[in-house]
Amino acid sequence: MEQTVEQKLKALYELQNIHTKIDKIRQVRGELPMEVADLEDDVLGLETRISKIKGELDDLEDSIVTRKNTIKDAQAAIKRYDSQLKEVKNNREYDALTKEIEIQGLDIQVSEKKIKEHGFEINSKTEIYEAAKAELEGRKKDLEAKKTELDVITAETEKEEQDLQNKADKAETQIEDRLLVAYKRLRKNAVNGLAVVTIDRDSCSGCFNQIPPQRQLDIRQRKKIIVCEHCGRILVDEALTHEVAEA
Repeated sequence: MEQTVEQKLKALYELQNIHTKIDKIRQVRGELPMEVADLEDDVLGLETRISKIKGELDDLEDSIVTRKNTIKDAQAAIKRYDSQLKEVKNNREYDALTKEIEIQGLDIQVSEKKIKEHGFEINSKTEIYEAAKAELEGRKKDLEAKKTELDVITAETEKEEQDLQNKADKAETQIEDRLLVAYKRLRKNAVNGLAVVTIDRDSCSGCFNQIPPQRQLDIRQRKKIIVCEHCGRILVDEALTHEVAEA
């Protein structure tokens, strides 16, 4: 059955009332869901950073072990070459062994220098690593507290919100598609989520701009759907709101 304009306005206003109640419940939760999401991102970021630093520290430790082994091998080679020097038969052999001893000595110097550098790097990265771990623990505690707070609020309001959402879903079926699309678009664009508003002190209660007397009369007659010329919200008269409340 085709709805009258009055029935359409009442259906829209009733849907707006339900959505406003849902909005208020969500306002109680406030920024908590966003804060929880931000903290989860922080925790994940810190865990990734800590894992990366740990990998770098492990690589440095491995490099030090490798350098120490290089030094041991070089020292063993020098010892071997020193023994061979005692048995050389000509200058060419002597020069060749001396050169090898020199090369091994340089390898030892380079490895010792690298071990020192890696030691400094390990000290520096360890400080960063420990600071990041401490920060991670702090973030985890904050996250746990925020999650608990959110869970408590959600548990208190979850059933009420679901009941209201079911009512909203049912109410939407009473509104023609074209109007419902316009209503949802208005709600999405409005900061306070109000798509259907009343006249308050001769003004739109959505944007507070004045509404001319003739337009107010047209709204009260409920013969066509009228929107605010300034904000685009759907306007209803005060009497209609009382009729919806009493229904």
